[in-house]
Amino acid sequence: MNMKKLLVGVVAAVFLTGCAGGTDKAENTVESKAQENSEVTIYFARHGKTMLNTVDRSQGWIDAPLTPAGIEVAEFLGKGLKAADITFDKVYTSSSGRTQETAELILENNGQKDMDYTKDKRLREYNFGTYEGMMNEEMQTAVAEADGKTYEEFMEDMQKDGFYKSILHFADVLAELDQENVEEGVNWPAEDSQAIVGRLTAALDDIVAEAEKEGHKNVLVVSHGMSIITLLGELDSEAELPPTGLKNASISTVVYKDGEYSVDAVNDMTYVENGEKE
Repeated sequence: MNMKKLLVGVVAAVFLTGCAGGTDKAENTVESKAQENSEVTIYFARHGKTMLNTVDRSQGWIDAPLTPAGIEVAEFLGKGLKAADITFDKVYTSSSGRTQETAELILENNGQKDMDYTKDKRLREYNFGTYEGMMNEEMQTAVAEADGKTYEEFMEDMQKDGFYKSILHFADVLAELDQENVEEGVNWPAEDSQAIVGRLTAALDDIVAEAEKEGHKNVLVVSHGMSIITLLGELDSEAELPPTGLKNASISTVVYKDGEYSVDAVNDMTYVENGEKE
């Protein structure tokens, strides 16, 4: 795979006045620590299924609790990670309740029940603006018609063009459409792709920078289907991404090493399947 290099580094300056030997020693220590912590594995987990997922309504910045099946699959994921002897040095979620609930279930079942997690609003799902909560087909039809297509043609093109590129275009069209619907002080407009990519990649860069600084090797990030796909597509243009999005509680793995990201696994359900057997 081709790897897309992003600027993520640790900035360190050491000033020891009048002691060149001390300076060299300090610089060597910093360099050794950077080398020691140069590889970070990020486990991206999509949240469990929610009530709004079940009824096929758009769910970006609005929220809904996990269904019983959503709870169960998150528990299976935690058990599967435990069976694989995978623990985490740091855990992040979006600011949405469904990712926090999923993270808590994972940690409870992988043996890290008492571990805290960090909420980062930049890891949220796409913002659909005034289309939030609308039936997905209705929202997608609005975008299709703005493109001069039928809903069926829109879905066919999504399969042909790939989910990653299609959802970025979808976001741009929706954001333009939604400008007419926004009432200042009442609601927010849908995000365009530039805003979405910007906040997601900035969040990931900060996560990795902290991991390098603190010596974290394994990091869990519980986020959302479209947001995770967007990050994977940005990191590796040749990654094989599922044509219809990620499954609930799937794991996608990214490794950061020597200033580069590589996508190692996408939409992996083996942890869930193994956890179900436990």
